[in-house]
Amino acid sequence: MITASDAARVFDTVLSIPGMNEMVKIDLKISRKNVLLLSHIISDGLVMEKDPSALLGSISEEGKSELKNLSLECLQKAGLVELNEKLTAISASIKS
Repeated sequence: MITASDAARVFDTVLSIPGMNEMVKIDLKISRKNVLLLSHIISDGLVMEKDPSALLGSISEEGKSELKNLSLECLQKAGLVELNEKLTAISASIKS
């Protein structure tokens, strides 16, 4: 069985492969519903403290920032920034 430490080293190695930091253009058409869900999944995954996967645990602060920016860009392009903020506020009040 592979340990979490070994898995983190494997992911770190894969993410260090030459070319992994190169920008790629992705032409993607998804529904607004899926943009909203993807944004929440990214947000929840980045703040998860309990049992993060080896891959998420090895993401640098810069990588986290890039994912947050990607999420925000998708929300902006879909015109869902305000709706997302309101849904996040509702979620926060339910958790309290």
